[in-house]
Amino acid sequence: MRMTNEFAEVRARWKQLSFYQKFEHTVIFILSALIAILVVLAVWTLVLKIFASVRASNFDPTDYSAFQVVFGMIFTVIIALEFERSLLVIAERDRGVVQVRTVILIALLAIVRKLMIMDMSVADVQQLFALAAAILALGGVYWLVRDQDKREDV
Repeated sequence: MRMTNEFAEVRARWKQLSFYQKFEHTVIFILSALIAILVVLAVWTLVLKIFASVRASNFDPTDYSAFQVVFGMIFTVIIALEFERSLLVIAERDRGVVQVRTVILIALLAIVRKLMIMDMSVADVQQLFALAAAILALGGVYWLVRDQDKREDV
């Protein structure tokens, strides 16, 4: 009974949307489905690779490069999940498709992933400074956007 009420509510909201809003929601639904498939495949591949390396007895848990590879794959899945969640949040809100704050957070996650998988012993100093500058710039923009969102909510 509850499920039919939810479908009726979704249909009622769908009828109130404009043509462009229906188009946006359809695109968001398709992208969400594709990203969900990619996340499932990425997790499955991650599980298979970890089990294969443990089974082959060449997995050394104290090896830093092994952790870099595993954490890189895990962070890739986390970034995809965050992107998926942001699409679902966009579908629920009445605002436009582009949410700058979410894009900035995903970019910060990608940079953190890069820093985690980077081999610091062979890292170039200019590359480290560039990543640090990108983190500071994105952090500053995030702070400005968050502050702007707070003012708009009041």
